[in-house]
Amino acid sequence: MKRPTMRWTALAALAMGLAASSCSRRPEAGVRNGDAREQAEASDLVSKPAPDFSLNDATGTTVKLSDLKGKVVLLNFWATWCGPCKVEIPWFISFQQQYKDQNFAVLGVAFDDDGWDAVKPYIAEHKINYRIMVGNDALDKAYGGIESLPTTFIIGRDGRVVSRHVGLISKSTYQEEIARLLKEKAPENIGLLRPPGQPAATRQ
Repeated sequence: MKRPTMRWTALAALAMGLAASSCSRRPEAGVRNGDAREQAEASDLVSKPAPDFSLNDATGTTVKLSDLKGKVVLLNFWATWCGPCKVEIPWFISFQQQYKDQNFAVLGVAFDDDGWDAVKPYIAEHKINYRIMVGNDALDKAYGGIESLPTTFIIGRDGRVVSRHVGLISKSTYQEEIARLLKEKAPENIGLLRPPGQPAATRQ
């Protein structure tokens, strides 16, 4: 009777792990999965120009999203204390290495209360090979309010949001999306990405 008991215990633990696929940015809310309301709000940015931003990375170099137009971008919002985020990071490291020469880039935006004091040691310890920034309120608001971590946007070559994933999803899902978008040609006239809080720029 011990083996079935152990088997069911293992299955229960696995189910609990899968259920805890995201971390709330509000400590009092605990860990939860992305619910239907979050998914509905998340869809608002899909097919729209990704809000532009300009932040310094860990080396002090400015990262501007609009400078990456023409590339496929994986934009990941995360934190060093978020368990599901830690699962994804090795995937993103491998994506950056595999696709860096194919007009692809991973960008990470950390939402740690301790800012660089927490983030820089984590980057060094895990040998993260893509650019990491620390988020702020303006960026949070521009992207619809990041309630759960990880939250990841896939941005196409035209600067528009192709998809948004709230919580932990499979590595293969990311790979399929990236591979599909890398096969698409960049539009000849790529408009500038939209700065936070401003309408899309118009040509004179």
